[in-house]
Amino acid sequence: METIPYRSIPDMLKQNAARYDARLAIKYRKQGEWTTLTYGKFYERALMAARGLRKLGVRPGDKVAILSENRAGWIIADMGILCAGAVSVPVYPTSTPEQIEYALNHCDARIVFVSGKWQYRKLLKIKDAIPMVQLVVSFERFLGEPSLPLTTFYQLSEIDDPILDEEREELSAVIDNIDPEATMTIVYTSGTTGVPKGVMLSHRNVIFDVWATIKKGRVLEQGEVFLSFLPLSHVLERTVGYYLAVTCGAMIAFADSIEKIAENMVELQPTVMVCVPRLFEKIYSRIFEQVHQLSLFKRRLFRTALFVGRKYLYAMHIDRNASLWLKFQYSLADRIVFSKLRRRFGGKIKFCSSGGAPLDPNINEFFWIIGIPILEGYGLTETSPVISMNDFDELRFGSVGTPLEQTEFAIAEDGEVLVRGPQVMLGYYKDEEATRQVMAKGWLRTGDIGRLEGRFLFITDRKKDLIITAGGKNIAPQQIENLLKRDKYISQAYVYGDRRPYLTALLVPTTERILEFARDKGIDYHDPEDLVVHEPIVDLFRERVEEINTSLAPYETIKKFVLLPRDFSMDAGELTPTLKVKRHVVSEKYKDEIERMYSEEEQH
Repeated sequence: METIPYRSIPDMLKQNAARYDARLAIKYRKQGEWTTLTYGKFYERALMAARGLRKLGVRPGDKVAILSENRAGWIIADMGILCAGAVSVPVYPTSTPEQIEYALNHCDARIVFVSGKWQYRKLLKIKDAIPMVQLVVSFERFLGEPSLPLTTFYQLSEIDDPILDEEREELSAVIDNIDPEATMTIVYTSGTTGVPKGVMLSHRNVIFDVWATIKKGRVLEQGEVFLSFLPLSHVLERTVGYYLAVTCGAMIAFADSIEKIAENMVELQPTVMVCVPRLFEKIYSRIFEQVHQLSLFKRRLFRTALFVGRKYLYAMHIDRNASLWLKFQYSLADRIVFSKLRRRFGGKIKFCSSGGAPLDPNINEFFWIIGIPILEGYGLTETSPVISMNDFDELRFGSVGTPLEQTEFAIAEDGEVLVRGPQVMLGYYKDEEATRQVMAKGWLRTGDIGRLEGRFLFITDRKKDLIITAGGKNIAPQQIENLLKRDKYISQAYVYGDRRPYLTALLVPTTERILEFARDKGIDYHDPEDLVVHEPIVDLFRERVEEINTSLAPYETIKKFVLLPRDFSMDAGELTPTLKVKRHVVSEKYKDEIERMYSEEEQH
């Protein structure tokens, strides 16, 4: 691997600000209008933030937290913290006051950046429990309380006072003296299980991960537009959607919100997006719902185009022997059908990156067919995060691709995936015992079960999520859940059955579909949530589950299910910020419903 030209994240911005001075770096909505910052201005604003932090006594190695939703201020504050040689500690904006208290106290943060009043109020609730915090810096202007000192980001940065030459030299020296092996960030795991752990990542960890990912992806050029909407507090969006974008001189465009992604894609015409499987599942379902309402001729045309597209996809990217005739057929299908679908994404997408949870191979194939390649990858917070990915040269649906260079995999006797490489964390902050439990001779235990087929890694499940039935069968629930969610009537699925005689499921219906079904059947209801107890609806789902069971082994079949009236959500604590189901939360929240599915059997 050629020498990486950057020693640290701030060094990367410093070099690129000189190289791409007038190129647009950030685009965001301000008071209804799109506003932009060039690379030169971005670096200048980061230096101003670093200057302000140093005046407050922040020194290399100190911890500074960011508690904010995605916005331009987030990345300027992050770069400012790093330019001061300090350690950036992101805290999920959806965190409860208790979770925030744990992270701030654990990392010893003295200063906290917040987006505005909503996050400041959370800190007020716990102010007596976070004595280390001396100052809150808000991206928005409002009045604070004397008991918790508050200033604005503008005041901290002294925006009206340009950086003086001697200040620039001083900050430049701080950046040049950053040790690549020093802790750059502490990222608290989202905690699908237990207490969050503070993952320490170095500048070298993250810079390597960015550089190796760009090299493996191979298609990034100057002038890319990254649409940012996943939480920056999650390491996937931060590394691939932010640091990687800055490394290749791309523009980061901030979506208005996750609800407005569809509008923003058309408006901003991104070339790259970092996504999680749940988004692809929803778009896929919506497209097929709309196809379902087309005329018979158009439905047939769509199916024919998909048939041709699949043949072309495998001939082109797997077997690499597409004939001229097949290429012509695909170009026709593309012009008539697929190009229209791509317009919904702005029409310029080169690829989407997917991680955080397994993506259904059928959904992945569909997006490749319509000309929106999804480069599915794999990683953990502990690995900065990317350790493997599919790319345009090596592609296998259902796999998480091949390793980045200098990255090795091994499969332990119990099937656990082990990984070794330059992107593996320094360890868990203040927790040597937890570090020892996952690290052995440079190998990191991932906690995931998988297998290798040649160079390709396939993840089958989380080690802790494996269901072992009373009959001793080992079952990976996510595969069954993905099969259930592929049904047009099922929005979410959670499969249960550890130490039990059979599997059961909690199912969340797709609202639009059951409303349509209720209309067709003339079912009266006051509220859509009432529908889940109506006998015709329950019968419908019984039929759907029985049909899905035919493609499963007998011990994998769902014997009973309960319909839930609403989707799992982050607000209710049931989903992580990357929309993975927190299994222990769901099983605890719905334990009465789950128990009933087993106790009823015992009574018969």
